[in-house]
Amino acid sequence: MKLLSVNVGRPRAVPYTDQPQGLTGIDKQPADGPVQVTAPGPKGIGASGLAGDAVCDTRHHGGDDQAVYAVAREDLDEWERELGRPLASGAFGENLTTQGLDVSGARIGERWRIGSEVVLEVTCGRIPCLTFQGHLGERRWVKRFTERGAPGAYLRVIRPGEIRTGDPVEIVHRPDHEVTVALQFRAVTTERELLPRLLPAGEALHPESLAQARKWVAGHEG
Repeated sequence: MKLLSVNVGRPRAVPYTDQPQGLTGIDKQPADGPVQVTAPGPKGIGASGLAGDAVCDTRHHGGDDQAVYAVAREDLDEWERELGRPLASGAFGENLTTQGLDVSGARIGERWRIGSEVVLEVTCGRIPCLTFQGHLGERRWVKRFTERGAPGAYLRVIRPGEIRTGDPVEIVHRPDHEVTVALQFRAVTTERELLPRLLPAGEALHPESLAQARKWVAGHEG
């Protein structure tokens, strides 16, 4: 298991974003050399966990619980075959393109050590937006991506440090529950009746998902 690519994006003006300033950092490109990874701060204030990486919509993206976004190269390869076009590493706006790692099958709270320093913790899946659809230029992309149910994973920074392309990835902690990124994604998008099944992940869940699950349970008790 390793990093095939570490990707960062600069702010860019595009016609397809719904942000008032018309800017997005979704166009990620491979970084040359090491990249510093740190916890960016609370959502709404903090942006990306990677130095030099832009997050223009801090209301929906970035912050401590969505500091880093990872996508498996294997998932990009599947989409390449379906779409009939090449998808470079970083094409989904991911910071980390991995090899040999089941990203969407990772458990919430699972911890990865990357290189010799950085430790990240899985929090939730990525919810697709219209900016993502515009960036890919594919019709009905939000619906198709959601139906596939392999959203990649957001991670929080447990131990900061430097990472670079080629670094090994090691799973150093795997919780004993069965709450995967894929399950969390289905529960908050298309199958809300699954929300109670998220609760065993506890505080490792993204706070918004945990609140949704608790609200569902409270509303259906009795």
